[in-house]
Amino acid sequence: MKNPIQALNKIFDSRIRLGVMSVLVVNDSVSFNDLKQLLELTDGNLASHLNTLEQAAYIKMHKAFVGRKTNTTYTITELGKQSFKGHLDALEKMIKGI
Repeated sequence: MKNPIQALNKIFDSRIRLGVMSVLVVNDSVSFNDLKQLLELTDGNLASHLNTLEQAAYIKMHKAFVGRKTNTTYTITELGKQSFKGHLDALEKMIKGI
């Protein structure tokens, strides 16, 4: 019998990174402040998890100026979509006992 957790992606072990990916997979882009508010996180905590996802090339950061303020938004990459889908598929198989 195959190890059921072997197909899970370790990067998505964190509930915060799982939440970020869940939000980004259904939205074209989401601002840092919206993610912070939706997930009820501090700036530093969210930034740390976003950095981990960026380093894995699962998300991309986009900076722009709105007036004099920077507006940072995030989008999911194709690799991020594929990796997240694979993780969710593995979870589903575990739950169904396949």
